[in-house]
Amino acid sequence: MNKKQYEAMRNQLLNEAQGLIDKGMAMEAESKMKEVTDLDNKWEAIAQAQANFNALNKEPEGLNVFGAAGEIKNFSAETFEKESIYDSVEYRTAFMMNVLEGKPIPEKFKNEAGPTKTGDIGSVISPTVVNRIIEKLESTGMILPLVTKTSYAAGATIPTSSVKPIATWVSEGGTSAKQKKTTGHIDIKGFKLRCAISMTLEATVMSLQIFETVFVNNVSEAMVKALEQSIINGDGSGKPKGVLMETVEEGQNVDIAADKDPDYKTLVDVEAALPLAYENGAVWNMTKKTFMSFIGMVDENKQPIARVTYGINGKPERTLLGRRVVLNDYMPSLGAAIEADTVVAFLFDWSDYMFNTNYAMTVKTYEDNDTEDQITKAVMICDGKVIEHNSLVTVTKKVQAASK
Repeated sequence: MNKKQYEAMRNQLLNEAQGLIDKGMAMEAESKMKEVTDLDNKWEAIAQAQANFNALNKEPEGLNVFGAAGEIKNFSAETFEKESIYDSVEYRTAFMMNVLEGKPIPEKFKNEAGPTKTGDIGSVISPTVVNRIIEKLESTGMILPLVTKTSYAAGATIPTSSVKPIATWVSEGGTSAKQKKTTGHIDIKGFKLRCAISMTLEATVMSLQIFETVFVNNVSEAMVKALEQSIINGDGSGKPKGVLMETVEEGQNVDIAADKDPDYKTLVDVEAALPLAYENGAVWNMTKKTFMSFIGMVDENKQPIARVTYGINGKPERTLLGRRVVLNDYMPSLGAAIEADTVVAFLFDWSDYMFNTNYAMTVKTYEDNDTEDQITKAVMICDGKVIEHNSLVTVTKKVQAASK
């Protein structure tokens, strides 16, 4: 039986089943549909057997031990070339010498990367090291572990939805109206994040393992600050667009008057402004100084509204009215001098923010003539945007109106 015959038999059985249904012969129709299922299973087995036969019928690669000139092939060399060339110890060692001593990367590794139009790219960071950098970013950052991570190609257009569908109870045999979700899209750009780190010449005697550990720590520390700052307040020009650059929905901002301090009612109003549909994932975001402004507050029963507990690993876990608080150093604090209305805290579900990167990093090295240190510029291509802003509620500190 070939595919054409299978499709013809299947269509015939389906037509017969429909005819039986039209005549009210439900039992006979069920029997006919079981024949369709059996036919599908039979065809699947035939297709799998054909695929296995085709694989066996193909001449295996690598079984010919003789080359074109009759010499015996070097299988160990072929195997090495088929491995990920950037994960090899040879490349990682060459990369270390390039960073520490400025020795050029061998041509065979450069050719593997192909041509590039980016002037900052000198050599590719090994995937082994990149994975360690990403892991370090995840463990070091406060915000990066919470966002939604993707790896779309730069230039892609991703559809989004701005509302949540609603389920409807219906009576037996009834139906409900089809809901058309309001959809939009976001464009993924390829912004270049570059950080310069210094690896001193005195470190040239370090082993490969120690070098990679030091390199990972230096790169991740620099990048996590730049990434998280842009995720919060990046303007979207040459960098990801931050959460605070979004316009909040009507009624989802709470003001603090210039001549007043935040109080218990401020927090209650913020919680009330958060739509119930976004209740579960939203967290407080503020600086440590702002949080300390809240920690002494009490509710009407004189119970503290802010709490700091310590998990089994000793890490502080901060909450306001039972909601988790995520601290950052990338926004103004309450009490700081401001010249315009400024957001000092906000609620947001970080899963509604998409951070996109190809998880590939490259570097270029040069020598600082003053210190004789080798400066390494690590480059990552990434972008980030809010894909759903209905979970955003802001707290804005107002400035004193100018007297007339």
